[in-house]
Amino acid sequence: MISENVLLRLYLRSADMHHHAPAYERIVQQAARNRLAGATVLRGIMGFGTRGLVKPSDYRLIGDSPVIVELVDSGEKLLPFLAAMSETMHHGLATLERAAVLVYRPRSQPTNQKTQLPGGLKPLSTLPNTQGVLPMHTDSVGVLLRIFIGESDTFNHKPLHEAIVAKARELGLAGATVLQGAMGFGANSVMHTDKILVMSSDLPIVIELIDSREKIERLLPSLDGMVAEGMITMEEVKIIAYRHDPADQARKQSEG
Repeated sequence: MISENVLLRLYLRSADMHHHAPAYERIVQQAARNRLAGATVLRGIMGFGTRGLVKPSDYRLIGDSPVIVELVDSGEKLLPFLAAMSETMHHGLATLERAAVLVYRPRSQPTNQKTQLPGGLKPLSTLPNTQGVLPMHTDSVGVLLRIFIGESDTFNHKPLHEAIVAKARELGLAGATVLQGAMGFGANSVMHTDKILVMSSDLPIVIELIDSREKIERLLPSLDGMVAEGMITMEEVKIIAYRHDPADQARKQSEG
């Protein structure tokens, strides 16, 4: 049976701490205690937000990097959870979007249910109202742009994902996160993997950018000239939290 739920995405940094532990760990632990349907942590390799640029590092496991925490459940369960997490997540961006759960199978409960696609999702306007739930937040509809390219793609003699992030930052977009895949294929149908024996230097890269439709549209002409091969997708999301500390702006300006 298909159920329509909500996908909550929290954008923060691996170095963000709460009570001497990474904030993303606290978020996942609380989600488990609240018995949410699921949580996934995605760690990026570079990006930027209100606190400036996070650059690629040779020490990704111990250095600061962008982190996305994805949680899925009903809006009735996610909204109180998000309110409770406001003390854990002091900075960053959070979005809500509709998600149709096609399969949810705990190992202890096997089923013969067949998987099928839904007819469609409800509009974003039917998402839970977040007004008054979170401090320092906006409540607006924005666009999530995903750019699928390869790690070896370049533009003007520099990695393409770095060039795209730099252009997005130059245009004043709210933020960007670069994720590196372990395996995949794209427009040329060539399989790429991170297995040591293959020694691939062209792993899949996904760049996620979130902002208003108007700001995303400013970036598109630049992408036309930069992305020679790949795929770009977009979807509407509800931006429910965009925290900003004035000290972060001064830090961002000092970086140039």
